[in-house]
Amino acid sequence: MQPGDNDRVRAKTLTIEAFADTIIPGEKRSPEDRAVAGAAAGGGAVAAGAMELLEQPGGGLAPTLEALALGLNAHAEQYADEQGVTLDGDVPAFVALPFAHRTALVQRLTAPDHPEKPMWVGLALFSNMAFDSAAHMNTVEAFASTHPGLIAIGYFRPNAEGLFEFDEFSYGRPLSPIHPHTTPMGDPA
Repeated sequence: MQPGDNDRVRAKTLTIEAFADTIIPGEKRSPEDRAVAGAAAGGGAVAAGAMELLEQPGGGLAPTLEALALGLNAHAEQYADEQGVTLDGDVPAFVALPFAHRTALVQRLTAPDHPEKPMWVGLALFSNMAFDSAAHMNTVEAFASTHPGLIAIGYFRPNAEGLFEFDEFSYGRPLSPIHPHTTPMGDPA
């Protein structure tokens, strides 16, 4: 690592986490937590693993996260100047914004007429995905770790064997008779 790399990584992480927390708010991880504003009870996008999902290479955003954080902080500085908000220089500009101002800025950046809308909406979608589906985790492991999104949404939990099986038909009755040659695993004979 080069000198200053830790500061850049910290600024990127704090900023992206603050953005994810603005999309799906949660409670602070500790009293010193600056990225998570604590605007909602329970775990939000950050606790659900938004940063872990965004850093995976398969999503395509990992190489852009530092640039996105820099851009978001530039927008936050401009927004703070416009709104007369004094920013704490100990954290990146977006992180320093009060939650209501973070929300207003994200609304501006994701508005239909904003020229950068696609990249901010993409970042928001991944934040949602981490919460709504635990896309970066095995679903059984997500339940074992009490993933806040899956629990809040009410996903059906796996059984003791780790399988997602339903004891009852979703419509309360079978929709058609099972073919007599269907195997016990449900495959056609």
